Order: sequence, then structure tokens, then C-alpha cells
Amino acid sequence: MRRRDFAIGLLLAPATQSAWAQHPTKQQRIAIIVTLPVAQIDDPTIPVYRVFFEELHRLGDVEGPNLTIERYSSGVRPASYPDLAREVVARNPDVIVAFGDPMTQALRTATGTIPIVYIGSDPIQEGFAASLARPGGNITGVTSDTGKEILGKRLQMLKEAVPSASKVAFLEMRTDSAANEQQLREAGRRLEISVIDKPLRRPSISACSLKSHRSDRTRSSSARTVPSSHTAS
Repeated sequence: MRRRDFAIGLLLAPATQSAWAQHPTKQQRIAIIVTLPVAQIDDPTIPVYRVFFEELHRLGDVEGPNLTIERYSSGVRPASYPDLAREVVARNPDVIVAFGDPMTQALRTATGTIPIVYIGSDPIQEGFAASLARPGGNITGVTSDTGKEILGKRLQMLKEAVPSASKVAFLEMRTDSAANEQQLREAGRRLEISVIDKPLRRPSISACSLKSHRSDRTRSSSARTVPSSHTAS
């Protein structure tokens, strides 16, 4: 988790800078909206925020001399997000940095002109981008969900690592296992691999499931927990 947070923080800064590139000389103003208490934005023990500010500083943007940062907490009450979105948009910051899909949806409704840099799931599925190559609109950012297409790529990589694999067990914790299974089965047909899907009720049973599949002589196992991981045997 800390490694992922570090990477997200590192990517957020240039994404934020590119959003205000049309006005490089003026005092920039960023609005940051998080679900945590506002004070935690400046907590040095939280990698995603610390690295974000460090990278902005490295790129020449320092709070005070040439950067103003407005901090907001959305909390975990989605019903209040539209009001907060309108409040932030009314202050007309140069860029809005938002954490989470629901808050970003509220901001998207509130403005179509202020650049929004968001951290969330699949931007195409959520309607934030037309495509990854040409997102369009006023939303950019970092996603921790690379979409279901990545499952087929992972199966291909597993096949390259274990060329003799002919049967793969797919252990799934998420509720969209049917769509994930379809992606894997389509890739499996191309790679001549049989995919066995086994949705899990809770993470603690994954080890037992792997043992069960091995006893059934499954050549490889693909385990997808939360958010995702792969193992091969």
C-alpha cells in the first residue's frame, strides 16, 4: 500500500502542473478534497500527500511563494458531496485535486471547465474519460484500476512464464467476477488455456482454495484479491 501511495503521489504532481500550464507565471491555486480529516493532508507519515507536495516543490511550486493550497474534507457522506463541489467550484481554483469517484462525479456535475485531477478507479467505466489515449473533457489523474483488459495480459504473461500451463484457477474476491471471468476465458481461448473461476467469500479461504486446486492438478493459479494480485504455481 505504501509503495502504491508513493507512486500515486509522484504522478499527481506533474498531472496537476500540466493542468495549469496555460498560466505558468501567475500565483496558482489548488483545491484538494480528501475523505480524511483536513489536518491529515499535511501529515508526513501519509506517503501520497507527502510525496505529492515534495514533487511539486521539486518542480518549482512551493506553497506561499507561488502556490496557494485550499484544503477540504469531503468525509464519507456522499449526500453532502454536491454541496461541497459547488462550494469549491464557486471559489474558482486553477486546479481541483479530488480523491475518490463519488466526489469526482459531483465535481464533474458542478464544472466542465476547471481542470480536475482525480485519484480513483476505472475512468472510462466511471465516465470520466472517453479513452485512456484521448480522455477529453476536464478530468485527468491517476487510477489504481487498469480495467478488466489487464486480466488477459496477466494470463499471457503467466503463459510465457509457464509455457506448459493448460489450466488456470482464478480466485476472485470482487463482486464483478462474471465480467472478469469472461475476459480471462476469451484470453484463455487464444492461449489454449482452460480457466476455472472460483469466487471467494473472504480472503482467509484463499490458501485453502489454492491447496484444493493444486490437489485437482491445476497447473497454475491466478489469485485476485483486493485490489488485485497474481500468483503462479
